[in-house]
Amino acid sequence: MADYVIIGGHGKVALRAVPLLVEAGHTVTSVIRNPEHVQEVEATGATALVLDIENATVNDFAEIFVNKDAVIWSAGAGGGSPQRTYAVDRDAARRSIDAARHAGVARYVMVSYAGASLEHGIPEDHSFFPYAQSKAEADAYLRDSGLDYTILGPGKLTLEEPTGRVRIDDGTPAQNENDGRDTSRGNVAASILVALEEDATIGKTINYYDGDTDLREAFAAL
Repeated sequence: MADYVIIGGHGKVALRAVPLLVEAGHTVTSVIRNPEHVQEVEATGATALVLDIENATVNDFAEIFVNKDAVIWSAGAGGGSPQRTYAVDRDAARRSIDAARHAGVARYVMVSYAGASLEHGIPEDHSFFPYAQSKAEADAYLRDSGLDYTILGPGKLTLEEPTGRVRIDDGTPAQNENDGRDTSRGNVAASILVALEEDATIGKTINYYDGDTDLREAFAAL
């Protein structure tokens, strides 16, 4: 079984993903910012590690990554300050990618969002621009890193119960905001486990929504 580290361990996706990883026999170190969250995070079966990723250096990350089998990025600034969004979603993510290389960890799974691209077309004065730009730049950096990456691109996140069934995005533009572009956080959590276990996901950016195809079947067919 494998030994993983997940960044953003107190996030809603990570808190759902860790029990799945542990149940599958893996060990997980969950990196969190707030020491008050240690007990909740360790209740998932992970070992909590407190680190301020916004200010963590490449060496700080690398020390955590040594002897790990994969790095999972599921962190985010959560909106608000554009400066903090760039600092976490772009800069810290890129430092973690550098650290994975330095620590000799080849496998890296990035939780992004569906349609993330440097060609996102969002105006610079739009409140979503810092996040869209940060995620796009971090994703591009990962693609160029030489790591065995998978970029997961779920749609609008919901708290619906996970179905374990998805639809891989075929690139058809949405007709409206309710046009089947939602992805439950539970399905995203399950997709992390499947991505790590399915070699077909390596080197892939996967945009997906809740759908009708078994998650493992959909990812294995990529």
